Amino acid sequence: GGGNSNDGAGIQGLNNYMINPNTMPASYWRDYYQGIARANLLIEKVPGANMGDDIKKRYIAEAKVLRSLYYFELLRMFGNIPLILKSVKFDDNYWNIPQANPSDVYTQIEGDINAAIPDLMMVSSGNDKGRITQGTARAILGKIYLYDKKMPQAAAQFAEVNGTPGGTSQYGYKLVANYADLFKVGPELSDPYKFSTESILEVMHTNKGNSDWGFWGQGKDEGNSINVMVGPRSYSLKNIPNNDAPDIYSGWAFNTVTENFVTFMQGDPRLDVTVFNAKKLVTDGKITYSQAFADTGYFLNKYLPTNSLKSSLPGPAELNFRQNYIAIRLADTYLMEAEALGGAGVRAQALLDAVRARVGLPSVPVSLQAIKDERRRELAGEGHRWFDLVRWGDAPSKLAFKGFKANKNEILPIPFNELPNTVLKQNPGY
Repeated sequence: GGGNSNDGAGIQGLNNYMINPNTMPASYWRDYYQGIARANLLIEKVPGANMGDDIKKRYIAEAKVLRSLYYFELLRMFGNIPLILKSVKFDDNYWNIPQANPSDVYTQIEGDINAAIPDLMMVSSGNDKGRITQGTARAILGKIYLYDKKMPQAAAQFAEVNGTPGGTSQYGYKLVANYADLFKVGPELSDPYKFSTESILEVMHTNKGNSDWGFWGQGKDEGNSINVMVGPRSYSLKNIPNNDAPDIYSGWAFNTVTENFVTFMQGDPRLDVTVFNAKKLVTDGKITYSQAFADTGYFLNKYLPTNSLKSSLPGPAELNFRQNYIAIRLADTYLMEAEALGGAGVRAQALLDAVRARVGLPSVPVSLQAIKDERRRELAGEGHRWFDLVRWGDAPSKLAFKGFKANKNEILPIPFNELPNTVLKQNPGY
């Protein structure tokens, strides 16, 4: 996607496996370490704050879970990373902090979350919506165990989160009845779609941050830029009677949907929720848009930037969409538990059935392949597929046509600017 093959060199390089340390987007590394630094500072400062001990414990527990999540994301992307557990001062010789063994990072973050869980809220409500709860922490921990290949531990954590498949768990989680509701945005002051019963970890966005281009990629922008990334370029509604095409804010046309995926989804009720078929609307004479690089005519419908959500506040509208991003939701944890159970057994079958029944699909025999296929359908466009393929060992075969090389492209290059005058070593092959 994008305007041409040079538009967003880092994004294009990630797509065609031509990425190198110079084109690797710096924010993929820097933003997470920025979050880690903030968490470390909070963990150190909260004990001296003027507040009750229970609140102190909760805030520290939340910070430790977030820090663990950030380290997990860095592990998934880069593999070989420094493990920093305190605020770094100038005289700490920051440049000589070595990379840790990935197994040591896993041990640290798994231990931190396990220790934090008792001090977290059981559930959140009111102004605490969106904060880390015991259920959130267990879902994150289960996912970490899954990637660390500790399947019994992963299944146990997910079982706590999921409860009875299709029912309401101890943390109040339940699949929403209408799949499409997961990606709707309601009135700003009373949005019924935010923090739904299915949402476990939700990244909040706002149009009130007035983000501008000086914030872009600096870890300071608070709007959701996924929206403008995936929208068609130069989109326009035709002036015809009763035009029912969506009123979309023109985007940058990245992350276009492939013909292969559309074919895979034929007959699935989630297809139209997931994919916006601009090609058909052009043929029907309802819209025009400019074809971008590698255009397929299909766009990610879950995050389309509609004009109804366009910000009228100061700051570029394209950087200030307010649709939240659900990073972990219940259907995801159902399928991860089924995977951790080896894709076999009565409970794994019930978990798979519940995800399919929500959209009116019949039961299929549970297996690891059935779970893989269901994750592709259910979670398309939500940021999981590439990591799934790498975790399963399927990336070399599934992504060979794009240039994926085994034993190299499972992790990314460390951005070049992070390396000079440090003891950090670039990842193999880069």
